[in-house]
Amino acid sequence: MLLKRIITASVLAFLIALAVFTLPTESFSFNFSLVIGVITLLAAWEWIDLVGVTSPVKRVLFLLALILPMAGLHFWTQILELIAQAVDWPDVRDYSGALEWLVIPPVLFWILVMILIRNTPSGVLNLKMKTGYKVFIGWFVLLSAWMFLSRLRAFYGPEMTMYFLVLIWAADISAYFTGKKWGKTKLAPEISPGKTVAGMIGALIVGAIFAASFIGYIAYQDGFIWARIFDFVLLSVLTVLISIYGDLFISVVKRQCGVKDSGTLLPGHGGVLDRIDSLIAGIPFFYAGIVLIGLDL
Repeated sequence: MLLKRIITASVLAFLIALAVFTLPTESFSFNFSLVIGVITLLAAWEWIDLVGVTSPVKRVLFLLALILPMAGLHFWTQILELIAQAVDWPDVRDYSGALEWLVIPPVLFWILVMILIRNTPSGVLNLKMKTGYKVFIGWFVLLSAWMFLSRLRAFYGPEMTMYFLVLIWAADISAYFTGKKWGKTKLAPEISPGKTVAGMIGALIVGAIFAASFIGYIAYQDGFIWARIFDFVLLSVLTVLISIYGDLFISVVKRQCGVKDSGTLLPGHGGVLDRIDSLIAGIPFFYAGIVLIGLDL
């Protein structure tokens, strides 16, 4: 099983890295946003299955509810340009940056999830919600993840995007092996018996080392402001912390449904949602931090 997981993870990492560094960001082309949009829709299909929606019509409508705003967000500047020309309102172009404010709700959501799972894991696990609310939460977190990973790639380049992805992957791997070696105290046994406090600490330490190495190298090579190194390392560590609770959040949903994996698409890894749960939670927080720091490599 471990060998199968390693092979699958290696192939996926290669394909994603290829997409990050080679696909364009132009609106009218086969681009990065489209690729991660397909991944998001696969995860959405798994989510709608987890929350118990069986009607084919409702499942398709859920996908359309993601596709339409994705298209609107992707073509946002073009839409504003059309409005400016159609109604002679040139100032509407100034609203192109308004989308940045949309990062606040998902950041607050994931912070709240982390606090609730940390303080009352059994309460979160036993929380009863209507199917409609679960559907909305899935729509909200998946659309947010797609949006801000797309914007990270478009505005901060492939290097920063790849850094974020490797940060989460390295944290996941280190949490797994550190937990296997030294894990005794469970992090949230009611939700995920395999996760340990030692694993979380290992992930945070590796995240800090990786962040310091990355930004230190940039500072040394390009004369980057050294005072921002601490900010970047802190952001990376907090992103890893949030991502761990994103993983736990998806585990809550799976436990409530009585399943181990979100799907069977990926050999040794379960479903797509199982592989991107940490990324979903981490990307809004990381993007907001990059914007706040004003980091531009």
